[in-house]
Amino acid sequence: MSRVIFALMAVMLSASVQAHRFAPSSLQFTETENARVEMLWKTPLQTTSNIPMRPKLPQGCVVEESSEPVVEGTGFVQRWLLNCDRGGLVGKALAIEGLPENQASALVIYHYNDGRSWQTVLNTEKQSEVVPSAPTAAGVLGSYIVLGAEHIWAGPDHLLFVLGLVLLVVGFRSLLVTVTSFTAGHSVTLAMVTLGVFDYPVALVEFLIALSIFVLALEVNAEHKGWFARFPWAVASGFGLLHGMGFAGALSEVGLPQGQVPLALLSFNIGIELGQIAFIALILALGAGFRQIWSTGAPRATAVAIYFMGGMAAMWCIERGMEVLGV
Repeated sequence: MSRVIFALMAVMLSASVQAHRFAPSSLQFTETENARVEMLWKTPLQTTSNIPMRPKLPQGCVVEESSEPVVEGTGFVQRWLLNCDRGGLVGKALAIEGLPENQASALVIYHYNDGRSWQTVLNTEKQSEVVPSAPTAAGVLGSYIVLGAEHIWAGPDHLLFVLGLVLLVVGFRSLLVTVTSFTAGHSVTLAMVTLGVFDYPVALVEFLIALSIFVLALEVNAEHKGWFARFPWAVASGFGLLHGMGFAGALSEVGLPQGQVPLALLSFNIGIELGQIAFIALILALGAGFRQIWSTGAPRATAVAIYFMGGMAAMWCIERGMEVLGV
């Protein structure tokens, strides 16, 4: 189990010390009059390769105007105005270079001039796709489910919090209730922030998310279990409200398709839950398999996981706390 825990640590660390600062790439096209198309490219500041990710100029289009890349939030943003053949980009392939080298994915959104929109996700397996004449609800559903699942797996702070819940809660039924409460909590704030019901100080919420993991690690490690262990569902739902704001921050970086906001929001949330369930299933399966092989090593492996949680959370608290203070 120690090897399993260390392997999970390596995966989480490779996702970046910045942890939750996941800003997926997105490429948006908007049809305008006179066969012109506005192209907007957003990509993270941090990449895993020296090879840049960039959109390919669609066939039959020439650049009329372009802007220099500027830093906005956690990524670079660049804009172009394209003069394309009549009919916009319908029937033409949209592609992004550098996705395989960076092991990355990007959301592509195409806004038709009649208010409709179409979206897809390009990744290492699918680096281009043809714009259809009409969008489908299935495209929204699939694209945002993929983005939600990728977000939870690209955010080691969220995974560590879920790991803490697994270590804290005794019994499958109690774990199910606790995880469901966490889901309910982050679903509420994810929807409210995304729909513009309220705004929040990003740096402070990022700090509180890290603090929630540190507090949970302390509770899991405590010799005498306290209120957290007695009412894990309440703790999970409360901290879920914080994590939901973090999820909303990532979704705002990508954007939502006009006219299909509820479906996109639901799909993104479903993707998060599927990724979360997959992670819990992985932990439980590995733990059960290890106990059959070496039952006496379980306490040692649990201790390694707890101290790793606490150490990473403490580091994030310091880093994000300095941002809150403006240091």
